[in-house]
Amino acid sequence: MKIKNASYNRLALFLTVMLLAFSLSMVAQDVNQLLLKDYNPVSIYKIPVTHVNKALFPVIDMHSHDYAKTDQEVAQWVKNMDACGIQKTIILSGNTGAKLDATIKKYAPYGDRFEVWCGFDYTGFDQPGYGPAAVKELERCFKMGAKGVGELSDKGLGAHYSDLHKDKGMHFDDPRMKSLYEKCAELHMPINLHLADPIWMYEKMDSTNDGLMNADIWRIDLTKPGILGFDALIQTFENTVRDNPKTTFIACHFANLNHDMGKLGEMLEKYPNLYADISARYAESATIPRTMKAFYEKYQDRLFYGTDMGFDADMYRITFRVLETNDEHFYENGLFHYHWAMNGFGLPKEVLKKLYQDNAVKLLKN
Repeated sequence: MKIKNASYNRLALFLTVMLLAFSLSMVAQDVNQLLLKDYNPVSIYKIPVTHVNKALFPVIDMHSHDYAKTDQEVAQWVKNMDACGIQKTIILSGNTGAKLDATIKKYAPYGDRFEVWCGFDYTGFDQPGYGPAAVKELERCFKMGAKGVGELSDKGLGAHYSDLHKDKGMHFDDPRMKSLYEKCAELHMPINLHLADPIWMYEKMDSTNDGLMNADIWRIDLTKPGILGFDALIQTFENTVRDNPKTTFIACHFANLNHDMGKLGEMLEKYPNLYADISARYAESATIPRTMKAFYEKYQDRLFYGTDMGFDADMYRITFRVLETNDEHFYENGLFHYHWAMNGFGLPKEVLKKLYQDNAVKLLKN
């Protein structure tokens, strides 16, 4: 009898706790105490929801990285690519030397499903005579199978992705870079460049910043000595593209000009050696769907599909939803850290085919 009573008491206690927890969950939050980091809106619109499991056309992902840490993860990546219609992935390693060789070896068993690009060797960039050794290493990387260069990044303090002088390197329009650009032109190696970061990361971190939730995480510290601001970085990029007309450049992430697509459009019209990839800027784009659809249609021959967000199948499918469907007002807070609603672009089939594959095929064949 005591055992039965003890069991009954435990059950009663459990039910009481569960009831209390349910009651507390029904109590409305005090919005005056709600923190921005806890704001997680859910759409209540009764509107179409489209699940795109596989891209409309075979896809070449022009912007990914060495995300897989083991051979098993590479194998899983390929399975996800098969499931989602990703034909080929470009690994922007930014590496040279032994690191590049190891990366190429990791993905080699899968043949042309992956292509690994290299970086520039910045060793001794701050010493007299920089250039010839870096060009020689670039030639070696090319012979190893690197058919392009990237991702090279400058967020204000110079190019990095080197173990040396991280974030204290040359800007892309530095004359010391000239011989490398010329060699890339000779070898038909396109260069993927990352300039700055989205403009919200440069704005005041206050109530006027509509990208605050994400901007506060990635904010740019403009108090660092010698750092270039957003406009100055874009100018260094334009200088680079203008002064090296025989070299092909890819502005990754729309050159971080999501807030001013007109500026990117002007550069695409002015410089035939310039392209752009759309990677990791879906959230910044999907808030202005009509403007973006018009941009994709106008510059459909100059844009490449890219992800830059790992290799999960769900990640690919979110990008397809944005590009292919007319879905409205949906959230993907698990992947993007803004609190903005997103919208699909509903791009025409002919634009999608160029974006997903045709433009990349033309570039990679050169």
